[in-house]
Amino acid sequence: MFTLSTILLAIDSIAISQAAAGFGAAFAAFAAAMGIGKIGTSAMESIARQPEAAGDIRSNMIVAAALIEGVAFFAIVVCFLILFV
Repeated sequence: MFTLSTILLAIDSIAISQAAAGFGAAFAAFAAAMGIGKIGTSAMESIARQPEAAGDIRSNMIVAAALIEGVAFFAIVVCFLILFV
């Protein structure tokens, strides 16, 4: 009986870690999407106010979006590593 309860507790903790990894990955993707959306919105407003600076604003926007994507990718990889460790 003790081994059965131990196995059930282990399965329960695995299910909780899988759910936490799923929620973590979803939150990372959602936060990245919101961040890139905010960058795009701000860039479009800046270009509308100062059209002659469009090239500089666009290049800075791309760099910032790439950094956010990199952090989001790292967070999702960490969440998926939870499933296998």
